[in-house]
Amino acid sequence: MPTTSRRLDGRTQAESIRREVAAGVREMTARGAAAPCLAVVLVGENPASLVYVGSKMRASEEAGLRTRERRLPATATQAQVLEAVRALNADREVDGILVQMPLPAAVDARAVIEAIDPAKDVDGFHPLNVGRLCSGGAGFVPCTPLGIVELLEREKIAIAGREAVVIGRSDIVGKPMAALLLRRHATVTVCHSRTESLARVAARADILVAAIGRPAFVTREFIKPGATVIDVGMNQVTDVAAARDLFSDDPARLQAMKTRGSALVGDVHPAHVKEAAGAYTPVPGGVGPLTVAMLLSNTLAAARVRRGGGA
Repeated sequence: MPTTSRRLDGRTQAESIRREVAAGVREMTARGAAAPCLAVVLVGENPASLVYVGSKMRASEEAGLRTRERRLPATATQAQVLEAVRALNADREVDGILVQMPLPAAVDARAVIEAIDPAKDVDGFHPLNVGRLCSGGAGFVPCTPLGIVELLEREKIAIAGREAVVIGRSDIVGKPMAALLLRRHATVTVCHSRTESLARVAARADILVAAIGRPAFVTREFIKPGATVIDVGMNQVTDVAAARDLFSDDPARLQAMKTRGSALVGDVHPAHVKEAAGAYTPVPGGVGPLTVAMLLSNTLAAARVRRGGGA
């Protein structure tokens, strides 16, 4: 078992990526071109979505990107949402389009995603981009798994030849994560709620990615000693007794929990991962900042391709 566990600082690496994007934008505008433009479609007043969109817009503007926000009421019909997307597809000033999820139940999210121009699909969810990822072609990749690979590579954690296990099979993280790891020559297993002996399978992994949406689900028996553990989860814990178990080695987090009445925890038990892993991402401050950084990077790449400058 490792005596020390290395904390992978997603915030620091995300800042590096954002600086690189800003430099790319300055280079583009110095040649007389307009800065890349990211358009966000927001339907309804979901509080979490409002926070996420605000964060993305601020990060974009800080990197020098132009932004547009297209808001629609929660009562918007599917036809109205599709029309908003099509208008942005046709707008030559817009380089990237992001439709903030979740959409209201009356709107078919899949139909909306499929309506986005694949060349502007900076979220990487359009079926054409998904197919390119799986077939080894060039296209946009979902930002969270792309950010994870960037983190691993920048932290000099080897992927080729390693055994990787992804817990979770979502279209947003699990499936594209597995495809990206395969492209980098890892041996990949995808697990989910029906996987038998899940902890035993996970414990084979040199690289373990947890994206199952269950607080502190991954405990020490899931973790191979010395493995790299990537925690994608973002869960709220409000029970004080549970928090004492989760943050037994972190008095500051316990105090914050008492003050605020809740605490953020990932899909990995924060105390256990420090005992077993060789390297791990914290929650918060791990994968989350990288997701936003890769959205900016994808938008810059979209602008370069659309304007004939290459990716």
